[in-house]
Amino acid sequence: MKIAISSPGPDLAAPVDPRFGRASGFLLVDAESGATEYVNNEQNLNLAQGAGIQSAMNVAKAGAQAVITGHVGPKAYAALSKGNIGVYLREGGTAAEALDAYKRGELPVTNGPDKQGHW
Repeated sequence: MKIAISSPGPDLAAPVDPRFGRASGFLLVDAESGATEYVNNEQNLNLAQGAGIQSAMNVAKAGAQAVITGHVGPKAYAALSKGNIGVYLREGGTAAEALDAYKRGELPVTNGPDKQGHW
């Protein structure tokens, strides 16, 4: 299973980005092997609208089945849900800490957006 963590950096020591749609990128982690890869998302940073949807498409195309991020808006949440990608919210800490919390079952899957769009 691949997990996408919104992050400005390409390794597990990087912080969790509080934004999903306008995150600099996503650290993709294979939960079984521990292998990581970084998916750049900079093309969506300055979009007037649709950043959440485009970011959801990026993580889906990368094969993610779950997303860990600080916050998610309504359009991004709808796109992720349509792709059967679970959304887990985690504010602060590193990608490694967020991944560990996910593996311990401490991050419940969210059942809707926690922010309005365009924040």
